[in-house]
Amino acid sequence: MARGRFITLEGLDGAGKSTHLTWLVDTLRSRGHVVVQTREPGGTPLGEKLRALLLADSMHLETEALLMFAARREHIAQVIAPALARGDWVVCDRFTDASFAYQGGGRGLERGKLEILEKWVQNDLQPDLTLMFNVSPDVAMNRVTRMGRDLDRFEREQQDFFSRVRDEYLARAAASRGRIRLIDASRTVNEIQVSLEEIIATI
Repeated sequence: MARGRFITLEGLDGAGKSTHLTWLVDTLRSRGHVVVQTREPGGTPLGEKLRALLLADSMHLETEALLMFAARREHIAQVIAPALARGDWVVCDRFTDASFAYQGGGRGLERGKLEILEKWVQNDLQPDLTLMFNVSPDVAMNRVTRMGRDLDRFEREQQDFFSRVRDEYLARAAASRGRIRLIDASRTVNEIQVSLEEIIATI
């Protein structure tokens, strides 16, 4: 059986990932694919418990990174790898690019430590396609604020943190050899979905 496809969505909170993730999953299913929709941190019972800790509790930077990758190891073993082996498509809200962007770019953790964790936890697993929703930190934060919900500890960071996160995302996109596709998330929902249609038609 042919291996399934692994698609990830990345970007700042407020960039529109959640809106377009649902549309993407529905579109792929309408084309006859079996699609597993999931998220990070999370995706498994243990991962969801770690997610609650990571979004609420203050902790050392290295502890944060280790918990992110611990949740990811469980996620790969229990959900992602089995689905791909079955030939299913996996669509995931965030993956390792987020660790490099948030723990690396945003918090300043050494890239080498993240690379060691990436190799240990993932071996050779990488997304086939990453959709990176690119929007300015100002626009992203305004959208999050308008949602009117309590912010998690990442969303409460200052603007310079989100500027560093975005810069790291853009740097990774430039070095990705086409795996990461930048989506101008300042456009309308319909305009963005036209772009997404064009991109997913190529995989």
